[in-house]
Amino acid sequence: MMNKVYPDARAALVGLTDGMTLMLGGFGLSGIPENCIAALVESGVKGLTCISNNAGVDDFGLGLLLQKRQIRKMISSYVGENAEFERQLLSGELEVELNPQGTLAERCRAGGAGIPAFYVPAGYGTEVADGKEVREFNGKMYLLEHALTADFALVKAWKGDTYGNLIFRHTANNFNHPMAMAGKITVAEVEELVPAGSLDPNQIHTPGIFVQRIFQAKNLEKRIEFVTTRPKP
Repeated sequence: MMNKVYPDARAALVGLTDGMTLMLGGFGLSGIPENCIAALVESGVKGLTCISNNAGVDDFGLGLLLQKRQIRKMISSYVGENAEFERQLLSGELEVELNPQGTLAERCRAGGAGIPAFYVPAGYGTEVADGKEVREFNGKMYLLEHALTADFALVKAWKGDTYGNLIFRHTANNFNHPMAMAGKITVAEVEELVPAGSLDPNQIHTPGIFVQRIFQAKNLEKRIEFVTTRPKP
């Protein structure tokens, strides 16, 4: 069996070059591949098309790549926490393709399942429908949406083993799992890397067959977009 374990993010991203399409897992800032993003910033790779549920915040996540003008196009759903994203969009510096969140998730899932396209009602009658094929099924209108795949899928898991089997926690599973299936090369950074056979097979979300490279994440900084608290009584 091939050795999938790499020493760090920099080594695991060898072969990732300018102009590639990347999927980056996570839900908001939960479960984002922060070590991989830091390595991308350090590498200076540019002209990227990034497929992600979110665009990070100004000083964390994909916001770091946006600051360095390394992203050419974003395919996303929730982008409301990043002022630099907004500035680049309005100035025409950044190409953006916005998707309803469920549609984006299904486009990633379909790409991993080998389904080239599918029909979905979300977005019909809005700007999302511009230029897309429309068909009626059982009296309801649907849009044709195409699956998404990527040159590299960068995901973050709670636990992984040396065979590449992955377990995610809570909302971090929302996009990490479907994206892990849809990358030509999938790189997983994990909070805990364990020997093969250590994970309960019934708990595994992504089988190792979909993961080509895995490494133990370091210097993890768990962040949320903003904190809302109640005043003390």
